[in-house]
Amino acid sequence: MLAHLDRYRAFLPYPPAEVVSAPTGPLAGLRLAVKDLFDVAGYPTGCGNPLKLAASGIKQDHAPVVKRLLDAGAEFCGKTHTDELAWSLYGVNAHFGTPVNPVAPDHIPGGSSSGSAAAVAGHLADIALGTDTGGSVRAPAAFCGLWGIRPTHGRVALDGCMALAPSFDTCGFFARDGETLKLVADVLMDADEAPFSKQRLLLPQDLLAGVSGEGSNLVDLALRRIGTVFGPLERVSVYDGQREALYSAFRNIQASEVLAIHGEWQETMHPPLGPGIAERFAYARSLSSHAVRAAEELRMDFTRQMKELLGPNGIVISPVVHDAPLRLNAGEAAFDSYRHDAMKLLCVAGLAGLPQVVFPLGRANGAPFGLSVIGPRNSDRSLIEVARNISEAVV
Repeated sequence: MLAHLDRYRAFLPYPPAEVVSAPTGPLAGLRLAVKDLFDVAGYPTGCGNPLKLAASGIKQDHAPVVKRLLDAGAEFCGKTHTDELAWSLYGVNAHFGTPVNPVAPDHIPGGSSSGSAAAVAGHLADIALGTDTGGSVRAPAAFCGLWGIRPTHGRVALDGCMALAPSFDTCGFFARDGETLKLVADVLMDADEAPFSKQRLLLPQDLLAGVSGEGSNLVDLALRRIGTVFGPLERVSVYDGQREALYSAFRNIQASEVLAIHGEWQETMHPPLGPGIAERFAYARSLSSHAVRAAEELRMDFTRQMKELLGPNGIVISPVVHDAPLRLNAGEAAFDSYRHDAMKLLCVAGLAGLPQVVFPLGRANGAPFGLSVIGPRNSDRSLIEVARNISEAVV
């Protein structure tokens, strides 16, 4: 992507290298943007940090997921910005800047897959790769009015991609519509093991209780339409009274895994780190082994609970986050508060390793607001179809 064409600052200004696509295939004619965590031959992999970029060197091979998309005919158009080390939710990078949210320029684009979301929302790319550990595809998809998916954990290979917290890391992707999202899913995933025969739509009253402002009105209206079209929704509890404990478990496990991957580098290299990142490393170092073990035990219990709740065909209809994306000038206190509240919704699929599909619902407080569906493990392709059907009913 030539810099003068990138009006949303979505792409890294790397010198262009030749990246060859197959001349035909299911993704032929679709422009592909790739988050700068994945290796693309001929380019460095910067991971949102100047020292990582300096140490990268030029990669000789594509990450397998990139090669698979190129072999399906997608046309590479550039590497996109990411939050530093992919360890943030807003799209704000202290070293390389903040991509513009094309559909709400005064609001954050979301992260860490910020550039990928901006590229697709701004029609600079048609599809884009991102990663989702704690919400890094789902949040920017919701903030930029896009379709996005966090796949079942482990379903799409992450070779050739920087690890953050491996037991949560997933390879997700964006599109502007559900049909295109499904095209990408069909290329990257084999057929679902057990496609839904008859789905059960679940209404998670405890997840919905946290939604505020104009987003709450959008969700209420959508749920009424869903009930009219698909019949009554089954009321369920997801947190089972453990909302704060589950969020703490997610936070503690993630922090301990990030420290295991990047802690020695951070301690040895003393890299310049943007606001919040150094504090997260400090928090990770403060955790006791007992706290991490307790978090892992709670995660196992919650995973079993979600498997029982969903069964083979249960689908949770959930807000992506609790409120519309913040304005860029919201201030440090507002950003910190927003992240904690958002993560209490986003951690559900991550803790249980479940697929979650995001689609646009409307606008709240002048910015996009998304809805999502969470399904059983390995129901990803079927889940996209369910999301498409629900989207047609509510939008």
